[in-house]
Amino acid sequence: MSNLPSEPEFEQAYKELAYTLENSTLFQKHPEYRTALNVASIPERVIQFRVVWEDDNGNLQVNRGYRVQFNSALGPYKGGLRLHPSVNLSILKFLGFEQIFKNALTGLSMGGGKGGADFDPKGKSDAEIRRFCCAFMAELHKHIGADTDVPAGDIGVGGREIGYMFGAYRKAAGRFEGVLTGKGLSWGGSLIRPEATGYGLVYYVDHMLEYSGAGSYAGKRVALSGSGNVAQYAALKLIELGATVVSLSDSKGALVATGESGITGEDINAIMAIKAARQPLTTFQNAGHVKWVEGARPWLHVGKVDIALPCATQNEVSKEEAEGLLAAGCKFVAEGSNMGCTLEAIEVFENNRKEKKGEAVWYAPGKAANCGGVAVSGLEMAQNSQRLNWTQSEVDEKLKDIMKNAFFNGLNTAKTYVEAAEGELPSLVSGSNIAGFVKVAQAMHDQGDWWSKN
Repeated sequence: MSNLPSEPEFEQAYKELAYTLENSTLFQKHPEYRTALNVASIPERVIQFRVVWEDDNGNLQVNRGYRVQFNSALGPYKGGLRLHPSVNLSILKFLGFEQIFKNALTGLSMGGGKGGADFDPKGKSDAEIRRFCCAFMAELHKHIGADTDVPAGDIGVGGREIGYMFGAYRKAAGRFEGVLTGKGLSWGGSLIRPEATGYGLVYYVDHMLEYSGAGSYAGKRVALSGSGNVAQYAALKLIELGATVVSLSDSKGALVATGESGITGEDINAIMAIKAARQPLTTFQNAGHVKWVEGARPWLHVGKVDIALPCATQNEVSKEEAEGLLAAGCKFVAEGSNMGCTLEAIEVFENNRKEKKGEAVWYAPGKAANCGGVAVSGLEMAQNSQRLNWTQSEVDEKLKDIMKNAFFNGLNTAKTYVEAAEGELPSLVSGSNIAGFVKVAQAMHDQGDWWSKN
């Protein structure tokens, strides 16, 4: 709307969803769902506040804090907190909007939300981060709770930050409850939570391989971006399943394998230590089997590749990079990051899927492929409610089931609502968008959030 400021990231997320709904038979069969989309695209509540804290030199610092409580039709608001200088309302609305439908695809009772602050944790001391987290939670605690809104981590918010925030909440609210996920194991956390997004991504793509007749991961060359939790644990699981990992990256550039063995498990462990110390990938010491590509993403530097998994941040695969991946023989693209591909890149993949049919690239959106992280957050909430701790194998099996259901839900919904030529792989982006949207829209209708004249 012209009276509103431009919100490019949110507008992109909305357009992606609206485009897939319009280019299906959903609105033909259910025209009333257009009303649902109009209502669902506006958050139930947006909270913005100042965060005043003191640095190590005794100087006052101030940042902007946010929580976008987007939709609670399926359960308490659920979504991460991001600490990064780029954080603004547009980015958090995009992430919260995506989170609604991602959470719906898990099958768990979770609404959608997102929050954070334009605080940069890089270069800050432990004491500065603690003071910031306590100041941030001094306001946020008024708006969250185990049955209201359950935040989690995101970029810039790991176990340390969750600990500081949980402690601040407990003191301010005067109670111990499962108000944050990603907690330490001794105070309400869940096994598999750090690994969940990466593991879930790999489990999801495994179903893509199986359904398309491409076999297992064994012998497949896989390009990943990012080097945080998602990329780290996805890489370790891929290596365990026989794939060759050929790249990782961070904001400074890309690490690309030069030998046939690829990036090894030992390399990943060393990189995990580097990232835990908040250092760039440039500090990684290798034995000559990888090269560093300064200031670049990996997609145009990995050579032949079978699978591409963007795991860093939004819009990290452009149209040109998508075309480069097709030229390199890539057959599967799945987002470990949120909105990892630009709309133009998605169009390249989807057009190829329609033209090449069974020989095409197959693209999976983040709201389906990376829902494993929030799924295990939901399992952490369930364990907190029961005052129980499940074993690693129990959580892992539940995660596998959730990713399987997310895959087949999107697949079968695409078959129902998206017209396809014979031999054409179903559109996972359309199917996942429609499946998540319909579940949320119906719940909103049942609860009186929207209605039609009929």
